[in-house]
Amino acid sequence: VQLQASGGGSAQSGGSLRLSCAASGSIFSVNDMSWYRQAPGSSRRELVAGYWSDGRPRYADSVKGRFTISRDNAKKQWFLEMNSLKSEDTAVYYCNVLSQYGVAVWGQGIQVTVSS
Repeated sequence: VQLQASGGGSAQSGGSLRLSCAASGSIFSVNDMSWYRQAPGSSRRELVAGYWSDGRPRYADSVKGRFTISRDNAKKQWFLEMNSLKSEDTAVYYCNVLSQYGVAVWGQGIQVTVSS
């Protein structure tokens, strides 16, 4: 499976951006659709770690209430709506999913830059 990510770019503090990710090939589960980010000098961190069995996504505290994941299961696409952006949201963002074999697959990184 391959992931194609798009969106991102630059925004001012308080603004919004949207990221998209599309999977080609078979994935293990739509519940594994996730987003991560890596800020300069930091390790890659989980933002939205897929969905619980109750259908609710799991957000990191740093983005809870500001970022929203959505998905189109039939198209194997998922999105990250980012609102109330802060300068500390500046990072390279990655989408992630498990292949049908349970192997983690990453999209290409997308730069998001938030200026104050």
